[in-house]
Amino acid sequence: MEPSRGAVGGGRRWGDADAEAEAEGDAAAEEGRRPEEAGEAAECVHVFRQVAEAVAVAHAQGVAVGSARPSCFVVSPPFARVAFIESASGSDASGSCSGSDASEDADPDASPPRRRDGAARGEERTGKTFPLKSVLAMELSWYTSPEEAEDGGESGSTFASDVYRLGVLLFELFCTFETMEEKLRAMANLRHRVLPPQLLLKWPKEASFCQLLMHPVPETRPKMSDVLQSEFLNRSRNSLEEREEALRLREEIEEQELLLDFLQQLQKRKQDLADNLQDTVAFLSSDISEVLHQQSALGQCVNFSSDLEKEVCSGTVEDQSDCGSRKRFRPELQGVDMEEQNRSVEECSRTVPSSELIQESVLSKSSRLMKNFKNLETTYFLTRSKLVKQVGNQIGSRHLVKRPTGSAIGTEGSSIDNFPLERQYGRRQRGWVNSFLEGLCKYLSFSKLNVRAELKQCDLLNSSNLVCSVGFDRDKEFFATAGVNKKIKVFEYNMIVNEHRDIHYPVVEMSNRSKLSCICWNSYMKSHLASSDFEGIVQVWDVTRNQVFVEMREHERRVWSVDFSIVDPTKLVSGSDDGSVKLWDMNQAGSIGTIRTRANVCSVQFQPDNARSIAIGSADHKIYCYDLRNIRAPYCTLVGHTKTVSYVKYLDPSTIVSASTDNSLKLWDLSMSPGRIIDSPIQTFTGHTNTKNFVGLSISDGYIATGSETNEVFVYHKEFPMPVLAYKFSVADPISGEEIDDPTQFISCVCWRGQSSTLLSANSSGNIKILEMD
Repeated sequence: MEPSRGAVGGGRRWGDADAEAEAEGDAAAEEGRRPEEAGEAAECVHVFRQVAEAVAVAHAQGVAVGSARPSCFVVSPPFARVAFIESASGSDASGSCSGSDASEDADPDASPPRRRDGAARGEERTGKTFPLKSVLAMELSWYTSPEEAEDGGESGSTFASDVYRLGVLLFELFCTFETMEEKLRAMANLRHRVLPPQLLLKWPKEASFCQLLMHPVPETRPKMSDVLQSEFLNRSRNSLEEREEALRLREEIEEQELLLDFLQQLQKRKQDLADNLQDTVAFLSSDISEVLHQQSALGQCVNFSSDLEKEVCSGTVEDQSDCGSRKRFRPELQGVDMEEQNRSVEECSRTVPSSELIQESVLSKSSRLMKNFKNLETTYFLTRSKLVKQVGNQIGSRHLVKRPTGSAIGTEGSSIDNFPLERQYGRRQRGWVNSFLEGLCKYLSFSKLNVRAELKQCDLLNSSNLVCSVGFDRDKEFFATAGVNKKIKVFEYNMIVNEHRDIHYPVVEMSNRSKLSCICWNSYMKSHLASSDFEGIVQVWDVTRNQVFVEMREHERRVWSVDFSIVDPTKLVSGSDDGSVKLWDMNQAGSIGTIRTRANVCSVQFQPDNARSIAIGSADHKIYCYDLRNIRAPYCTLVGHTKTVSYVKYLDPSTIVSASTDNSLKLWDLSMSPGRIIDSPIQTFTGHTNTKNFVGLSISDGYIATGSETNEVFVYHKEFPMPVLAYKFSVADPISGEEIDDPTQFISCVCWRGQSSTLLSANSSGNIKILEMD
């Protein structure tokens, strides 16, 4: 930034515009400041010397300056460098400078800039203002020598008059005033070489040198060479040089301190990283030891089981009778058939996995593991830190693992999880290692989604075949489909999977008046099926009789979701575009309760272990959990999605999975916060594409299935943010039969077949496939 112009009319102005503004910000401290208060005496002499040196250079060239006054130069920090607005040697005979010339164009009524000598403050106190033009005129009169005043300036500036002006400048540098009136009186007395008493007392040498420069007889005034060689300037030069050296030294110290602070902060951060890394390596070593310990224990179990099976297969097992005698039973004595014996040996060999089979299984999974190593690493640390907090940071704590019951998925595909001796020789220890291991085994248990069967329908080419909802009945023997074709079709699962047919016909087909959006089977009454449609009607069908036996018409707009309570099969809940959630009882006419929300309701579901709580997915990007005993306000609100929440599903009574058109699924722990708002999901699942359509959501034993607008089915596991498996629906050209890419098609709904590895999925063209995780 260019330095600001010097203070008009005398007094010093410091630095650039920013420094000037800073000085003006504290008027009381700045305006009345005296030179000695901040060590400014040497600085004043330094300014004076620079002006004197410029004048001396001009005199050496035979040029009188005439502009050695404050309005014609600027002073720049940090070392008070003086720069003339115009070259000192280029001034005209009248002694004007660009500062005064330019000021003629200024607003004549403008107030002068704030002055360090207190003049402006005095103006404020007395209420008087001095236009800039008037101040410049006063300055010019103050800096006019007596001989110039006598001839009216006709003779122009002389060397002696320049020396006189230096005396006036020295006076202004060292003398400060409280008011402008004081300033005017002092400058009038200065014409007669009468100096203020305070200046004579505080700065006697400076006052004496000032009177010498302002001697009324021009010939008596010193030459510029004498001025520069005077004791006054040379004595002050040493102190100024020392001050400049001190300033430079201070700046260097400050720079060194800044560098030191940066290096210390950097060292602290790196040391923290090193400490964290050391802690990480330490607990990794602990976990490795834990895994090796468990592996050793399992190896001993395998060896013992192998020996046991060999004895059984060879028929040499000792039987201990009540009296303690032992007998050996041989196969030839017992008449055992040789083929049966060989079959038993084969079964034994299959029971205990060999090291070669284990190694082959590990190698086959390592590529998938390395492909997602970064995500697995992040999940491992999150899982470990979370569980360590739960057990009070006790590293290496050992507890027994409680395996989920009734899980077909969790016991397939993993050589460790599927190990049958675990039930005989104890369960694995609980802790962060086993928790992560269980998730990792689930993640690596399956390598692909295979098509087990594809539903072939005669109206597949119908343009209105979008399937909006699918679901299995209570016993998983039948599944139903519903969509924009206004039909509910019920198919027998085994017939579709086991029998090859050119066309699959539904065992039951029921027609509706409007497009269907959702269906839900009753968990107790096998033949009862609830549906919702685009006209806002909720119906309960008796599938065996192929008819509606309950119809509910209280919603004002399209109903997106309907759900039966698992605990109380007479209770039903529905959510609509009218912003309401209706509670229904099959034994009562009309709704038994209404929850009003501020946005469209896209999904509702009962809590799995009671009929008193529900979760609501809303178009306002939030999930609301209500206790139906108090429906005035939700007891918990889940905040984190950035677009419409299209689905909510309970993973367990305290965990919810939500789907949104922000391309993500989120996992929420309702027990993690005692407050009413949870804004931090415990997991966010990304990989699929979902920005505008309902693509389905279904949960089975920790596996989360959803669709994608890329016409793919994605399967996640609750422990990992990336997909476990994916399957893309193929689209064939109706004429050529070749596979093509149709960006308009998307997966519209998915549903697990209970707690199994079978997934029913459908897309926007009505294509329905039964997929199996292998």
